[in-house]
Amino acid sequence: MQKVKMKEGFYKIRGKDVDMMGMVFPMVSEFKVGASGGYVTVDGTAVAGFPDRNIKIKCESPSSYELVDSSVATTTREETDDETIERMRERFDMLEDMTKACKKGDVRAMIVSGPPGVGKSHGVEKVLGKHDLIADIAGVPSKYQVVKGAMSAIGLYCKLFNYADKDNVLVFDDCDSVFSDELSLNILKAALDSKKNRTIHWNTDSFKLRNEGVPDSFTFKGSAIFITNIKFDNVKSKKMRDHLTALESRCHYIDLTIDTDREKMLRIKQITNDGMLDSYKLEDEVVQDIVDFIDINKTKLRELSLRTVLKVADLAKAFPTKWEAMAENTVMSRA
Repeated sequence: MQKVKMKEGFYKIRGKDVDMMGMVFPMVSEFKVGASGGYVTVDGTAVAGFPDRNIKIKCESPSSYELVDSSVATTTREETDDETIERMRERFDMLEDMTKACKKGDVRAMIVSGPPGVGKSHGVEKVLGKHDLIADIAGVPSKYQVVKGAMSAIGLYCKLFNYADKDNVLVFDDCDSVFSDELSLNILKAALDSKKNRTIHWNTDSFKLRNEGVPDSFTFKGSAIFITNIKFDNVKSKKMRDHLTALESRCHYIDLTIDTDREKMLRIKQITNDGMLDSYKLEDEVVQDIVDFIDINKTKLRELSLRTVLKVADLAKAFPTKWEAMAENTVMSRA
């Protein structure tokens, strides 16, 4: 594939025009003029720091770039800290918007993937909690529930029945046992099918169903949200991968794209700056000392996460003069 080296041009990243001078991309199509000006189309997938799709680089004319030999290496652009923070903020804003859509019934299901302790559950429960407060004031039952821990297939079937009405939401938070059980996955596939009528059947006689008054078939009109640490793309078991692919095809999939220590640390700085520790009523200098402690020791922590920040803040509140020594012995690995 022919490649182009940009002499001048701009591409909008996180709402800002970024200079593309010197960048090398595989070319997709030559210079064209559109409603908003001239551009050359290149393959962003081939260059780190750009979207996994074809992108349009704004430029003045064909002389804004030069054709280079296909053997010339593409360039890499490192994402700035501000761009990374903005990317993560956009993802979490998207997560809240998608949760609202699930509550309205406009979105049938979504899977939220990301490492532990980055706030996956918080955004979802914040949105649903507002609706729960309204329901509580009105004196009506809650229309959502967060399910944690292990769950059997028949337990899943009963839970779906109890939240089968439209505008009901079931949140499976780190309830990954449903992903590894074939019967549970088949139930979920039926509940989240793209058909207008989503009927689930239990074809085996069960005392539990009779005892709880659950029918052997019902129509599910609610929504489901799966919050997991599993990266579906990295699952190695072919059998499980096939099942997860079938489930993924029925859900919107949001990867929060927080994979490296750098990204986790920037997420921590973002959330603390947004006031995560305000309730502790610590001095600003102490809050900064906590963030610095986490940053300096990030490779030695048992877990680099928001939960660890809260643990250290607990110590700073309880032991103002010796919290660092306490933290070294409680949140850091001795290995």
